Amino acid sequence: MRYLPLTDEDRSQMLAAIGASSTQDLYQDVPDKALLKAPIDLPFHGGEMDVEKTISDLAAKNLSPSSAPCFLGAGAYRHHVPATVDYLIQRGEFLTAYTPYQPEVSQGTLQYLYEFQTQVALLTGMDVANASMYDGATACAEAVLMASRATRKKRAVLAGGLHPHYVSVTATSAQHLGIELVAPDADPTHAALASSVTDLIDEQTSCVVVQSPDLFGRIVDLQPIAEAAHAVGALLIAVTTEVISLGLLEAPGNLGADIVVGEGQSLGNPLSFGGPYVGLFATRSKLVRQMPGRVTGETQDVEGQRGWVLTLSTREQHIRREKATSNICTNAGLCALAFTIHASLLGEEGLNRLARINHANACKLADMLTGVEGVTILNHSFFNEFTVQLSKPATDVVEALAERGILGGVPLSRLLPDRDDLLNKMLITATECTSDDDMTALTHALQEVLS
Repeated sequence: MRYLPLTDEDRSQMLAAIGASSTQDLYQDVPDKALLKAPIDLPFHGGEMDVEKTISDLAAKNLSPSSAPCFLGAGAYRHHVPATVDYLIQRGEFLTAYTPYQPEVSQGTLQYLYEFQTQVALLTGMDVANASMYDGATACAEAVLMASRATRKKRAVLAGGLHPHYVSVTATSAQHLGIELVAPDADPTHAALASSVTDLIDEQTSCVVVQSPDLFGRIVDLQPIAEAAHAVGALLIAVTTEVISLGLLEAPGNLGADIVVGEGQSLGNPLSFGGPYVGLFATRSKLVRQMPGRVTGETQDVEGQRGWVLTLSTREQHIRREKATSNICTNAGLCALAFTIHASLLGEEGLNRLARINHANACKLADMLTGVEGVTILNHSFFNEFTVQLSKPATDVVEALAERGILGGVPLSRLLPDRDDLLNKMLITATECTSDDDMTALTHALQEVLS
């Protein structure tokens, strides 16, 4: 039985204090289609064994990426997570997501956050990184807000290949701060041209947000976009949804990026039905005081021994209150630790090798699919995922593949439902977990489905 300490009078007083007539007013910004109109079709109660059986039966209806050929991507990727990662993060010293309010007492926590920051800074080619964000989408939104604070401008250009979820989260954060977002459509049938972004930059632009590899898997040349942005005093925000790509591609910081954000799920964190994940955020030293979140630094104690402290912590709960640059907390701390352990196990050489395997598998799969009638590869460049044009609607193809026990890819119409030109286009991903047998199964299944 649920414990509900509040009386009806308590609720009425709280609603009156905030000017709401009912609790339903609190959900007025939630789309109507997302609101439950009736209870979920589940038994209201049952014995422990009955509940276990019900949940097991429901889970058995899923087609899991761990048990089927999986070609899903679009911002969440199936990678191998070494057993060492789970073993270490489940130790009692680490297995908490709570903020250390007396952080210097938690030297182990501060040390791994320091290592995490170092790894992210090295991967992105930036001077400093913070001690994690919620996920890549919120990191992107925070970067746009930070750029507006730093430049005192209210216009942000979001490149057409930016993931729609990142665009939506950014729009949610920007709408109440008067930040104008310019987000042009992208055409996956052509290469990602710098001019499609640079032509939109003007003197009022605070930042330009560019994803590479982008939504369609294309590699984007950041340098000319960075030069155009800097010419008018704007910042370049580079986004990556696949951190493994930084093991092979040039670091965004070396290409002119001022802020680099991304999703770190690919290292140490399984798919987990979409979360929790870990956001990456790195920037130049000159912008560090505008950076959201917190920064762990190295110091010495009174005895001269190496130690760690919270060098910067400008969140609302650490004194700053309404002057805080962010309210991002630490629920991603355990995910950041998983990232750090996996990256440490790989090392620089291992990450490079892993990235090369991902790219090689994607190239092999693209070559195999080229011979399938009804499939056209649209990419001129890619890392481990690419867009294909199908002879039938992609959603129908994905359903037909699922019936054959294959998670075939992501229909782009699911991410951009208002784009009729994307109905027959699908994003396909290959990682180190994609075997030759998986590729053969997909190839044969597509031949059947598209015939």
